[in-house]
Amino acid sequence: MKGMTIIVRKVTQFIAPIIFLFGIYIVFYGHLTPGGGFAGGVIMASAFILQILANGEILDKLRKEESGLEFLESGAILGFIIIAGFGLILSSSFVFFSNFINKGVIGKLLSAGMIPLENIIVGTEVCAAITTIFIALVVYKDEVAL
Repeated sequence: MKGMTIIVRKVTQFIAPIIFLFGIYIVFYGHLTPGGGFAGGVIMASAFILQILANGEILDKLRKEESGLEFLESGAILGFIIIAGFGLILSSSFVFFSNFINKGVIGKLLSAGMIPLENIIVGTEVCAAITTIFIALVVYKDEVAL
């Protein structure tokens, strides 16, 4: 997979971090505004996909990234289950995914208990999953073309 022109690569170097930061913003403020873990994760993944498309990558490097992203994805799913399990253990109602953290002041960043934590984990998982799917498609396309 070849990269694009120098202009596209330089613009991508400037824009990709901004896109990634916007995705993080959507994840962190998902309980106060429209958005959340899934939407923010997709936006963060688009920053990685943009970098891959603009720069072009060799297959060996993409395969290494794919295995690392699969590990990150599995860890995020495990973290989601662990936090939801803490709700079962620490709450008095013994309900899976029960909110066991103080909800705070309404309208502030730390006002939703454990929902922001879950948004961060979901955003991480979605970002890793979508980037992994894209890399798998690129690798498959290049292997079939050979």
